Amino acid sequence: MAEENSTLATWQSLTRYPGGRWLFSKVVAWNAPYFKTIRPRVISLESGRCEVGIRKRRRVQNHIGTVHAIAICNAAELAAGLMTEASIPPSHRWIPKGMRVEYLKKAGTHLRAVAELSSVPEFGEGDELSVPVSVRDSADEEVVRATITMWVTPRKT
Repeated sequence: MAEENSTLATWQSLTRYPGGRWLFSKVVAWNAPYFKTIRPRVISLESGRCEVGIRKRRRVQNHIGTVHAIAICNAAELAAGLMTEASIPPSHRWIPKGMRVEYLKKAGTHLRAVAELSSVPEFGEGDELSVPVSVRDSADEEVVRATITMWVTPRKT
């Protein structure tokens, strides 16, 4: 990519220092306040891949004591969004267009949502990007599989 992606550059800059991942996670949640509800931790971020962790705690639990489905969807959307932001050129923008979710088993532990593309495509005037997200528990078992469709378009100038 010829132009530098500011989100990726910020991640790379902050993570050089102790507490950098924590600070980056806080900045992301501040910019998109709804994500504060899950207290996400961005574990890794690069073009084509993002990993976000959420802790199992009372605030994100449902009535049976597992992580609530919507909290899991929040983590999946955040991972997909950050991965998309870090992967598209600065000349483009994105917005979620849809989400397909499969609940595979109860989520009874801390979780990691991993959004990963096998290759990052070129973007034109308006493209759909299907982002697969795997949400795994502490035993590395997949509890949720999601596909988040992003609509990627050039920024208006």
